[in-house]
Amino acid sequence: MSEKILFVDDDANVLASYTRQLRKRFKFVTAQGGEAALAAAQSDGPFAVIVSDMQMPGMNGVELLGKFAELYPTTVRVMLTGNADQQTAMDAVNDGHIFRFITKPCPPEDLASAIDAALAQYRLLNAERELLEQTLAGSIKVLVDVLSLVDAEAFGKTRLLRGMTRKIAGQLKLPNLWQLDMAAMLSPIGRITLPNEITAKLRKRVKLDEDERAMVARVPEISRDLIANIPRLQDVSEIIYYQAKGFDGSGFPEGDVKGEDIPIGARVLRLVNDLVKLSAGQPKDPEAWEQLNGRAQLYDPTVLAAARALYASESQDEAAETQEKREAMTFGRLRPGDLLASNIETSDDQLILAAGNELSEALLEKLRNLHRVRKFKEPIYVVRPPASDTAPEKPTAAA
Repeated sequence: MSEKILFVDDDANVLASYTRQLRKRFKFVTAQGGEAALAAAQSDGPFAVIVSDMQMPGMNGVELLGKFAELYPTTVRVMLTGNADQQTAMDAVNDGHIFRFITKPCPPEDLASAIDAALAQYRLLNAERELLEQTLAGSIKVLVDVLSLVDAEAFGKTRLLRGMTRKIAGQLKLPNLWQLDMAAMLSPIGRITLPNEITAKLRKRVKLDEDERAMVARVPEISRDLIANIPRLQDVSEIIYYQAKGFDGSGFPEGDVKGEDIPIGARVLRLVNDLVKLSAGQPKDPEAWEQLNGRAQLYDPTVLAAARALYASESQDEAAETQEKREAMTFGRLRPGDLLASNIETSDDQLILAAGNELSEALLEKLRNLHRVRKFKEPIYVVRPPASDTAPEKPTAAA
């Protein structure tokens, strides 16, 4: 009885009757009217099933269930009505996207049976969704791990991007978080089409000429085209396409799209990409925030405020404490999940991997192979996540 049911009716006596009849069988919340139901979804959700009356003042049942279909698509919708005319039924099905249509008066056992069926539908849909999304996420993770071996500078930061976008999206209470996860992980995929010379220049922060800048500017478009045909990733491809677009309309792609016409996921990704670049992977860096605030027109004010609430409110003492979290490691003690706080360089000063990259198992394997033939400077500084968030330590190389 972990899934919650939301009962909605404008009559308090009817809600009290539901409570008496069904409280031992279901875990539920009641709401007197449509506005109260939407408020309950914010404060007490998520709900597996919503059962709504049709005739209610202010917002009727069709309007309410239509809003739930838009805002909470995984909630299964059931309508109760004493007005069983054909038009009401058509509106409920077409606009409210309901699962069951029940006429009043409804015996308690029939209502309970309908709710059981709705719960079964909820479990089925969520099981299928979770299986597909987890399979897709696992496949994308393998792809990104492999690509990180080709271009660690671009793909080594995808886990950091994903973690930061998840935090900001959580602060904003955005739906479909998995889409933003996928967009963050796949955002640099278009870089695989760049010539090695340009990739090397990007890694070394060498100034590009006009033609080279044009190639780099098209990376979001190429990324979109590469993944647009993957089932269920159309929305993800649009987030990636607009990831370099400024809230003021500047940046790629050219055109009139600006402000809230830019997908919300792209607005989050634009801010996070810039924050990662400016802070070398340390999102609480005060200097990075000074630069972000100096060009605030590029960012959605709501997204910027949410990120600032998460990252930019620390005091100087807290900043110093964050700096102290850096740990000096020998190469053999590095493990997956470590965030590089310093470059990995060879003894003859060749850059192998820049600070700000998060180490994956695949990336570490490549570094192990390099370390066998070229010695790295030590110590290497990292920020290590809490032990509960990582696997047990696995040595990088034999002691």
